[in-house]
Amino acid sequence: MPKINGNEIRPGNVLEHNGGLWAAVKVDHVKPGKGGAFAQVELRNLRNGSKLNERFRSADKVERVRLEQKDQQFLYETDGMLVFMDSETFEQIELPAEILGERRPFLQDGMTIHIEYHENEALSATLPQKVTCKIVETEPVVKGQTAANSFKPAILDNGIKVMVPPFVGQDEEIVVNTETMEYAERA
Repeated sequence: MPKINGNEIRPGNVLEHNGGLWAAVKVDHVKPGKGGAFAQVELRNLRNGSKLNERFRSADKVERVRLEQKDQQFLYETDGMLVFMDSETFEQIELPAEILGERRPFLQDGMTIHIEYHENEALSATLPQKVTCKIVETEPVVKGQTAANSFKPAILDNGIKVMVPPFVGQDEEIVVNTETMEYAERA
């Protein structure tokens, strides 16, 4: 694995530090009046989510890790485990449902998601940015209510509550942004 200098760390880099895998969340380059410059780096552990603030001088060497990224298709869920299939090798793997966190309800059968691996260990999973969902329950459409920035609550077929514009009715399909968990557009 390539070693990089402490001042070359950028947000999004994955580092091997103190025996763990850490993602750089925020990097500030500090040049104090006395002494050498350093990078103040906020790190997040990829395995357990804990955070750490660390200082790296430019002379410090740190291991940069390259993660292998694969697109895999969701097949089914069993006992809290999600079963995915590699689209190239057709190999099936099981991952804990917690890998998706609060975005788990947006996972649909047959959906292709992006999984990052480090030495055959799955570290993170990313859903497509936009997912189509059906509205199960919302207030009826009111004609003439076209005021800007007025939204009403709606419950989706996966149980998630989102705010939708007043012109969207029940049993309509909408597109939801999975990163912000907000209404994006009509399907």
